[in-house]
Amino acid sequence: MCRHRGRTAPLGEGATVTSYREEPAGPAQPPAALRKSLGVVDGFAIAASSTAATTSIGIGLGVTATAVGLHLPIIMLLAFLPILGIAGAYSRLNRVEPNMGSGYVWVGRSLSPWLGFLVGWIGIVSTIVFLAYTTTVTGSALLQLAGEAGLHEAAGLRLDPDSTAQSTALGIVVLVAVTFTAVTGLRSAATFQKYLLVFEYAVLLGFCGYGLFAGSQPFSLDWLNPFTIPSFEQLAQGLLLSVFCFWGFESTFSVTEEIRDPQDASKAGLITLFTMLGLFLLGSFAFQRVLSLDELTAHGAQGLTYFGNQLAGQPLAALPLIALTLSAVASLQSGVIPTVRGMFAMGRDRTLGPLWTKVSPRYGTPAAGTVAVGCIAAAIAVLSLVIPKVGDLILASVNAIGVVVSIYYALTALAAAARFRGSFRESWSLAVRAVVLPVTSALVLLALGGYLCWTFATSADHFEVSPDNGWFMLLCPAVILLTGFVAAAWAKWARQSPYFVTGRSVAPDALAEPVPDPV
Repeated sequence: MCRHRGRTAPLGEGATVTSYREEPAGPAQPPAALRKSLGVVDGFAIAASSTAATTSIGIGLGVTATAVGLHLPIIMLLAFLPILGIAGAYSRLNRVEPNMGSGYVWVGRSLSPWLGFLVGWIGIVSTIVFLAYTTTVTGSALLQLAGEAGLHEAAGLRLDPDSTAQSTALGIVVLVAVTFTAVTGLRSAATFQKYLLVFEYAVLLGFCGYGLFAGSQPFSLDWLNPFTIPSFEQLAQGLLLSVFCFWGFESTFSVTEEIRDPQDASKAGLITLFTMLGLFLLGSFAFQRVLSLDELTAHGAQGLTYFGNQLAGQPLAALPLIALTLSAVASLQSGVIPTVRGMFAMGRDRTLGPLWTKVSPRYGTPAAGTVAVGCIAAAIAVLSLVIPKVGDLILASVNAIGVVVSIYYALTALAAAARFRGSFRESWSLAVRAVVLPVTSALVLLALGGYLCWTFATSADHFEVSPDNGWFMLLCPAVILLTGFVAAAWAKWARQSPYFVTGRSVAPDALAEPVPDPV
């Protein structure tokens, strides 16, 4: 068992840090504390930007429609139910142990350090993959915008929004810019996110609200009947794709140590989740009122652009595309922020290297880690050029991320159930909320992910780099999981992290005094 003794030592002008001596393990370089500067609205802005409602509606609805047809509203509603159980688990765990490591910390303590590390690893890798493909999506949206404005004709350029090469090159420029803003401080980043969200939501509400009444496609009760989906495989894939659309609400818990009141993180997460449900249902009904199934599935990454053109002429028709572009930019920035915070939590436990715990004395943020994550995401975006079409890249990425996200959501929910299992002795109603609902949600997500992996494995007889190839679709999540176990073994035996001995993460309030705002 390790015991800690600490003292306060200078870090730099206006900052202090608590140094550690660990017994029997050797000491790690102690990280500085992060600056507490956020409120519930800031947490909502970061979480809402991570879920990227405009991007999910503009791109995700078309992808999901390829699996479930004209059943988008009921699929979104059904996917919300297990996610609500997961959100309850996050909120309850954050109430008793606020920590930017979130699932990594909670699962490691309640279930197993190996599973806890895997949760942290999945969160990191899946978000970096998300950043890589969102980099391409951002570039594609900008190319669409340039095409609508006629810039390609004026400059004599041949722009193709469905080209991963052109889209990735332009998207990397944007990634560099948002990484810089994430370095300079969460307060400025959250303020930037709020302005973007106001514009995005105004455009979404305006166009989707108008589309409900102006659309020519007749409303059908079949849209709300999941039993008319042709097969269980299509239902499972649709649910997993919809779970991916809700993914990101937990980003607010990754900045809980930078929120002035940690309970505000729970409020922001739940507000985000219900806001996303309302927007996804509105978007689902509006898209199906305006577009036929063939139109929904044919336009892919250009779905929101086509939707806007069906409802209005230029220049008003460009507003949804501008909103999509801003949403992609915001999700890039909000993807960088929680990833680096999760790595910060793992770094201070020595399950990852010391690079991730370096805090800028000037900005009070993990600047070095932020830059490193941006560079890794850019490198993966370049590697994704092996898939030439943006639409295919989106499908491959979303399916891979959906499978692993279902695993780490499920493990976090099971950790909550294990931690609060004593609630059965207090109240049955409390036990249902704290144990039964999280376990049920976890089992649903694990069943969906497992079934989809089985269908991937049995749907092909050869390997091919294509989103139509089941073995390729299975390889992506398999690589994420296998590398997680390898990295965990390295952390346990090479780094000799005490996390694998005690199953406990270093408490954030034991590390340092808050870094004051610069004068």
